[in-house]
Amino acid sequence: MASHYSIYKILSTTTTATITATPTSLSSQPNHKINIKSLPLPNPWLNTTHSLHFSNHNHHATLSTTKFTAATSSTVVSSLPTAKRERAVANEEVPKWSWRAIKSFTMAELEARKLKSPYTGTEALLMGILKEGTSLASKFLRANGITLSKVHEEAVNLHGQIDKFFFSPEHPPLTAEAQKALDWAIDHKIKSGNSGEVTTSDMLLGIWSEVESPGHKMLATFGFNDEKAKELETLSAGPNFVDG
Repeated sequence: MASHYSIYKILSTTTTATITATPTSLSSQPNHKINIKSLPLPNPWLNTTHSLHFSNHNHHATLSTTKFTAATSSTVVSSLPTAKRERAVANEEVPKWSWRAIKSFTMAELEARKLKSPYTGTEALLMGILKEGTSLASKFLRANGITLSKVHEEAVNLHGQIDKFFFSPEHPPLTAEAQKALDWAIDHKIKSGNSGEVTTSDMLLGIWSEVESPGHKMLATFGFNDEKAKELETLSAGPNFVDG
């Protein structure tokens, strides 16, 4: 007498459920029961919940789908690392970084990782500004012949041969010089009396203020000087200046 298996398999993008009934002789036990409960198959990526229902009479499985709305939340980041403890907590008197400056910082971390560097230095901050590409500081640098490819080449020479077996941290910590450059940028914005955001121009001027840093030396190599720094400061001055 032949035995049969009742097997139902439902596949979704992120969920797989397999339910197997106990072997039974369907011809000798026409009224047999299969005690299998309905299974919810949540799929958060598709915003749906699938329910699998079984019938003891015709041995069929049915699938129903219920849509749901998932609540989402996001956090807006408006600050960057600081060595000053009073700035590590929310303070209305401390100006916020512009979104272009924050993106430049994110790009700087990425460039540091590409170089397999354990730290994010001023040279990485400089590459981050150029990589972001839409800020006044980035446009000013390119207008003066300072490009990402040139800075990257200098950075490769600075870091030497890359160890292919070394992996940088996801967020390489700032060097002391890079941290001072960021804190200088905030101090500069506060001293200027302008109520606007801290911009990529402030970040670039902060890099320039660290005269012994790799970023400053690279800028000087490519012809950036105090006169150009003053020109950039003038262009980005004023309470109504928008970074970019």
